[in-house]
Amino acid sequence: MGGGKGTRLRPLTFERPKPTIPVLGQPLVAHTVQHLVNHGFRDQVVTLGYMGDRVVDSLDDGSRFGASMTYVHEEDKMGTAGGVKNAEEHLNDSPFLVLGGDHMLDFNLRELYEYHRAHDCPVTIALMCVDDPREFGIAEMGARGEIGRFREKPAPGEVFSNLASTGIYVLDPELLELVPEGRYFDFAKDLFPGLVEGGEAKGWLVQGEWSDVGRPSSYRSAVKWLLRSLPTTQLSGDVELRSSNLKGPVEIRSGVKIGRGSSVIGPVWMDRDVTIGDDVLVGPYTSIGEGCSIDDGSTVLSSHLFDGVSLGRDNSVSSSILDSSTETGAGVGLENGTVIGPRVRIADDVTVHPDVRMWPEVSVERGRDVKETLKNDAYGVETSGS
Repeated sequence: MGGGKGTRLRPLTFERPKPTIPVLGQPLVAHTVQHLVNHGFRDQVVTLGYMGDRVVDSLDDGSRFGASMTYVHEEDKMGTAGGVKNAEEHLNDSPFLVLGGDHMLDFNLRELYEYHRAHDCPVTIALMCVDDPREFGIAEMGARGEIGRFREKPAPGEVFSNLASTGIYVLDPELLELVPEGRYFDFAKDLFPGLVEGGEAKGWLVQGEWSDVGRPSSYRSAVKWLLRSLPTTQLSGDVELRSSNLKGPVEIRSGVKIGRGSSVIGPVWMDRDVTIGDDVLVGPYTSIGEGCSIDDGSTVLSSHLFDGVSLGRDNSVSSSILDSSTETGAGVGLENGTVIGPRVRIADDVTVHPDVRMWPEVSVERGRDVKETLKNDAYGVETSGS
């Protein structure tokens, strides 16, 4: 499912749909497509809405992943079940997996699928223990996998379980007969409550990592555990190290130049043609996109720079996300949780406080202390929703 607008991820989704946000040099959805193929699911149907053509451009016919892609466009927002209903003609011959185009996961989808086939139940919901389940649907599950209660995004006093629905399901095709044609209909809110009440829903506990990349914090978490899986240090092609310290695991692509006295402490991923100056520290859980530059004396920790970002001298960047072609001057500090949109210009000696966001093409004058989100009237203002 790839139709949401990704408003909670703004400013990263003004110019791209959520499934195409870059993750280690690939669109987010490409990681999911490859994971499905690795578990034997080669025939894949993608439901498209907001900027759907960008998703098609990212995946094409799927052949480079070993998949076969079919695309179904939504003219109007149909909800999760309505969107799948819209693709019914491609899903009518066997049980099928449903998952979001904004998911990152590493657990065994084949085990989930075979569990469903082994039990006489029309839907199996993948469930995961989480610390704070209030943003999810939650389920009460028995020892044999039976789901006794299910509630979408519970209010205080209704949190009867910390088993969160991952939004990943296996469904028998006959279930789509219960989904009305041509109107908004949701799996969690509209379809599952009746199935749970009738004892027709099973749960399956996830063993592994999963994230729905719906917020900047969940994006950082997903990239973090992906970086954690880097096996060793890999230098691809021509990499220039000038008396610099490299401690893996790191993955560095061709054309990267790292200056004197600089340290790169993994896990770190760098795309092609990155230039790092002298006495720079790039710390663990950082990813740096193609063509980025980091000037002398800067520190970048647990942050993600998209393509073409340019950081000035003596910057301090912590747990932040910077979208493509953004530039900072000298002495800039970006504190934890900062999210900077594309083509932003930040002048010298600016401090940006935690969790501040900046909309595309914003300019920040020298010496400013930024404590609140800076928006651009040319773009939308909503940050809640999908």
